[in-house]
Amino acid sequence: MSLETLSENRSFGGTQGVYRHRSQATGTDMTFAVFLPEIAQYGRVPVLWYLSGLTCTHENAMTKAAAQQYCDEAGIAIIFPDTSPRGEGVADDDAYDLGQGAGFYVNATQDPWKSNFQMWHYIVHELPELVGDNFAIDRDAMGITGHSMGGHGALTIAMTHPDRYRSVSAFSPIAHPSESDWGQKQLTAYLGDDRDAWRAHDATLLMRERGYPGEILIDQGSGDQFLDLLKPESLAHAMMERRQPGQFRMQPGYDHSYFFVQSFMGDHVFWHADRLL
Repeated sequence: MSLETLSENRSFGGTQGVYRHRSQATGTDMTFAVFLPEIAQYGRVPVLWYLSGLTCTHENAMTKAAAQQYCDEAGIAIIFPDTSPRGEGVADDDAYDLGQGAGFYVNATQDPWKSNFQMWHYIVHELPELVGDNFAIDRDAMGITGHSMGGHGALTIAMTHPDRYRSVSAFSPIAHPSESDWGQKQLTAYLGDDRDAWRAHDATLLMRERGYPGEILIDQGSGDQFLDLLKPESLAHAMMERRQPGQFRMQPGYDHSYFFVQSFMGDHVFWHADRLL
């Protein structure tokens, strides 16, 4: 697959780039961002995938999460994919939480979404192959994290593919989508009415059924305006029931914004680095 460079900028000694390619998974042009630490000029480095939330593109976390300085210090790359296919002819919805900008990291099976909304395959298979072929990253040392809808994606992908991801964390994830308005609507639209098909995309249910072989780090703000939709208590209870190693931290007073994410980004980057290096 050919890769088009849209921009490259020096950042904290490393390079922040934005790139575009034609995706076979989504049938559209897809844009993503890669930060490579300075040490990547000497060899391949571990990589952290950051999955963003509803309405976001690759750009939101790239400019607001304050990850680059920590990643350069830790010596790991970080990748910011888009959250959905986009473009003329791609299915969409007037609501902010369905369609373009709201791919939910699933492979859609229902019309009109299934022809383009194959975000699980794009994130797990296609984009890692493309990045591994074109950048100095070590595909055997990958971690994954994300915020909100992206936290949901990170947790469900890591629990399904623990052989691919040696570390996982999340910021304010949509923790129990099959029992939330941030989930029931989208999973019905993308996957249909059969709730058994939803189970692979619900972090609370996956935690009960399989968990994760390593430790998990989750940060959630106690002042988050979307707590009733995120349902963090469901995932926390599932972790306790399973006795899942890790930390579930309720951070006092923090809301759902990127001010919350950037406040704890350093913790997450070094958490992953400790497990990837």
